[in-house]
Amino acid sequence: MSGLLVAGTSSDAGKTVVTTGICRALARAGVKVAPFKAQNMSNNSMVCGDAVHGTAEIGRAQWVQALAARAEPEAAMNPVLLKPGSDLRSHVVVMGRPAGTVSATDFVDGRRHLARAAYDAFDDLASRYDVVVAEGAGSPTEINLRSSDYVNLGLARHAGLPTVVVGDIDRGGLFAAMYGTLALLEPADQRLVAGFVVNKFRGDRGLLEPGLAQLADLTGRPVHGVLPWHPDLWLDSEDALDLDARRVRDEPATLRVVVVRLPRISNLTDVDALGLEPGVDVVFTADPRSLVDADLVVLPGTRATRADLAWLRERGLDRAVRAHAAAGRPVLGICGGFQMLGRTIADPAGVEGPPGEVDGLGLLDVRTDFVPEKVLRLPRGAALGAPATGYEIHHGRVTRGAGVEELLGGARAEHVLGTMWHGSLESDGFRAAFLAEVAVLAGTTWEPSGVSFAAARERRLELLADLVEEHLDLEALHGLAVAGAPPGLPLLAPGSSWGDRS
Repeated sequence: MSGLLVAGTSSDAGKTVVTTGICRALARAGVKVAPFKAQNMSNNSMVCGDAVHGTAEIGRAQWVQALAARAEPEAAMNPVLLKPGSDLRSHVVVMGRPAGTVSATDFVDGRRHLARAAYDAFDDLASRYDVVVAEGAGSPTEINLRSSDYVNLGLARHAGLPTVVVGDIDRGGLFAAMYGTLALLEPADQRLVAGFVVNKFRGDRGLLEPGLAQLADLTGRPVHGVLPWHPDLWLDSEDALDLDARRVRDEPATLRVVVVRLPRISNLTDVDALGLEPGVDVVFTADPRSLVDADLVVLPGTRATRADLAWLRERGLDRAVRAHAAAGRPVLGICGGFQMLGRTIADPAGVEGPPGEVDGLGLLDVRTDFVPEKVLRLPRGAALGAPATGYEIHHGRVTRGAGVEELLGGARAEHVLGTMWHGSLESDGFRAAFLAEVAVLAGTTWEPSGVSFAAARERRLELLADLVEEHLDLEALHGLAVAGAPPGLPLLAPGSSWGDRS
């Protein structure tokens, strides 16, 4: 098998960025490459059409990585997706379809079948592609969880994958994190770690060189490059680790969009296209006072609609949203956020939590009933006089009352709008028409920019590949993927076995 595992010293170290960049750079070199993540824990997902398995749900990051690789996104690229419903329990998606739940208490015994699905998916991809670039999860050195790991070095051991460890130097403590990541691994795992990559470097590279040389001397493994921090390097796949950092711009803007920062926010990329527009400022908030001067309030998707609605009420955000709407200013709800705007949310089967029924905010004459069967669709249509596309991922079925009109699977009553279509704002014509209406309702003017969201994403992927080609040893990384980890890599610690991996 030809492949490479991109691991990290921690979550958010840059594994997604490095994996995406390597995929595009190899694709530009003519390599038939596929991304892979055995298990993604994220509420940021995407629907893809899979010729083998039909319509499937995968992590948004793997969908973007497939675009980077110039490959067709499919379920095998992210065979296990965990969607947190609470701190202790996650909804499970296996090969793109719902597969029950898993809890923190059954971390080992409850996941063996998930490991098997992941390994089978990797083997399938490896049989059809020249190289598979696999992204790890968190850190590979969670020694308390190693016996059940199938995402990091468990996967590497299964497929004989050479591994590079990515570290974020912007956080500080990089060298200790890299050395410690390797040193805590058991010997068989250490032998697969073939090098390091530094991410988000700012400043004089010369000041960094002595540390890189010493790390290589201490570990017997090279640093395969240093990716610089770049202001334009962001991907619409990233999850909600730091929503505050997603503020798009600080300069004055014509339109101010305030997105309510729900605790279990999902598909937060729905509003990225708004932030791409000149003159539109997008901020995330959990403070009711921030809604006062908003031109548009957005209730985004959520993995737990009733629970996040209760949170909204606890913080007084429900009153702030109602006051905004009462003033004739626009409100947009997307999927779960749209359902909150309705009259009633019923979940008799306990799909998202304990069975029950609650009142919504009452801004739209809509009823939502949750059912166990999940809808996965890639719809196409038109709204506000413009074509639109999107994707649907939901258990809720909505019933519209007589006083609302249909809007992209949702409903509209004057300045309150709701849609079940994630990603609809990425449709450039619809986004322009929508913002023009927002501007009229806000009493201001806004001129369409002609910005293409798809083209902007492609420019970011090309920029990322440029940086990888310039700052990483792509030839060496490709060589590792083809030939495997070099034999005889030194061990850092006497190490005792952390248990049987069979």
